[in-house]
Amino acid sequence: MSESSRALAVLREIFGYEQFRGAQAEIVDTLVAGHSALVLMPTGGGKSLCYQVPSIVRPGVGIVISPLIALMQDQVDALRELGVSAGFINSSLSPEQYSETMRALRAGQLDLLYLAPERLSQPSTLDLLDSLEIALFAIDEAHCVSQWGHDFRSDYLTLSVLQQRFPLIPRVALTATADTATRQEIIERLALEDARHFVSGFDRPNIQYRITQKRNPRQQLIDFLRREHSGDAGIIYCLSRRKTEETAAWLQQQGFDALPYHAGLSADERLRNQQRFLREDGVIVVATIAFGMGIDKPDVRFIVHLDLPRSVESYYQETGRAGRDGEPATAWMVYGLQDVIKLRQMMDGSQGNEQFKRLERIRLDAMLGLCEITSCRRQALRQYFGEQAPEQCGNCDTCLNPPPTWDGTEAAQKALSCVYRTGQRFGVAYLIEVLSGVESERVLSNGHHCVTTFGIGRELDKAHWQSVFRQLVARGYLGVDHTSFGGLYLTEKARPVLRGDESLRLREDISDVAGGRRRSGDRGEVLLPEDRRLWEALRQCRKQLADEHDVPPYVIFHDKTLLDMVQLRPLNAQQLLAVNGVGQGKLSKYGEEFLRIINEHELDMV
Repeated sequence: MSESSRALAVLREIFGYEQFRGAQAEIVDTLVAGHSALVLMPTGGGKSLCYQVPSIVRPGVGIVISPLIALMQDQVDALRELGVSAGFINSSLSPEQYSETMRALRAGQLDLLYLAPERLSQPSTLDLLDSLEIALFAIDEAHCVSQWGHDFRSDYLTLSVLQQRFPLIPRVALTATADTATRQEIIERLALEDARHFVSGFDRPNIQYRITQKRNPRQQLIDFLRREHSGDAGIIYCLSRRKTEETAAWLQQQGFDALPYHAGLSADERLRNQQRFLREDGVIVVATIAFGMGIDKPDVRFIVHLDLPRSVESYYQETGRAGRDGEPATAWMVYGLQDVIKLRQMMDGSQGNEQFKRLERIRLDAMLGLCEITSCRRQALRQYFGEQAPEQCGNCDTCLNPPPTWDGTEAAQKALSCVYRTGQRFGVAYLIEVLSGVESERVLSNGHHCVTTFGIGRELDKAHWQSVFRQLVARGYLGVDHTSFGGLYLTEKARPVLRGDESLRLREDISDVAGGRRRSGDRGEVLLPEDRRLWEALRQCRKQLADEHDVPPYVIFHDKTLLDMVQLRPLNAQQLLAVNGVGQGKLSKYGEEFLRIINEHELDMV
């Protein structure tokens, strides 16, 4: 049997899929043949199979470098349910569990072993790997080489040791998102210059992108949830730990099943909250960026950002955790100028060098640009990652409800002039006071009631001026001085506007538009009434088995697999194997239970 045939047999018999999707077959063949690869594939595109199948086919153990304990646990649980021998080594293991994993590893009984980059950098771990037969090295979530490696996960920057110490073993770096600069850094850090590159399309057509301005964020959030996603599972991202806890507590008061998640919680509480999210329906996690990476929950119906992400890559990565089952999902965000100020302050405080900080500022500017555009957001996202998108998507807020624009040249001139006349050291709130002619104590004490711009902006209200300043910062006409608590200053770009040589059309802020294709997280809603009883019985069976095996329900079978069972009505083992997602391992473990339910349902229908 050829290596390609063996890989396909593993896919069918173990994972229960008839064919590889997209570039999966090429990637698998490349690794099985002993060559290295760089894989960029959207979330939900099946990246894990690209290294799991070759690790099983090739002799030895596949070593997977994974950034989070939760991610390791999730993947190992899923593999074990398939009958694959997999393990991990991290701080969550008891001494007995560690000893058993090491015994299995040294005996050559493991197909895959998951490690954190910090453990890999230890000399004892490298010595251990020297003694093993290794199938491949997989660096999962490889964008961390750039995003985390410069700051608090410096061990990501040392992964070039793999090529230096194990030059003959194939390496594969995988990520769902990487711009040109990140991609180049991954190649250099991991010594993948000679590797084959596989770049799949970045489009996630089932996700509806919507971005709006912060007005009353809590009220905006509650309106969004109640109107569109009542009872659905979702993730809400916040910039600070304090905000995650306050938001989760407030949502609980409003009747939602919401849980906080951030690095400041105890390991037990983080694990508890994560398990509830994975195993129960309709749970909302309010989190910092510490949550979500690699979490393979297929029925996340919405992602909310209550604060501005620091880059388009982060935004794409985080929103990509919605709708992994291919069903409609929503990526909804509110943002304001204070988000920009806070993020830039955080970047300035980073441990990275000046080049890294400059690149981070450029990425933040690109994120701001995505927020402020009046054209299709999906087009902009795809173009950012170097992908052509000639057609408007019809499934983002700017397509569903195109924002009006207005001639903001005069307003911009007034705003820029006010910044200059007050000494280029004050924040937005103060500048609006001057423009509006407010004789506050601070304005009077600074003598700014005497400047020429005092009171020249009374024609616009506070919200309009906030929008003007936000867009001027987003477009680069104003900079933010982080040493003076968010004071604004003119950039070189402002000169043509002030001189009257450049006109500006600004976006008119509009209320958030409701989604046009809302669907509940309950896939059973698409079924005919006579099929729904079977659907519910299969779900109940799955839940009982998941509880018995201490795994999330989707590890037993995805919703898509249960729907296929409802539609195909397999009555024996051979027919059940034809269902997408049912392999030999799961047939042996669970086939009898599910077949019993389907057969009983068919008898009742006679």
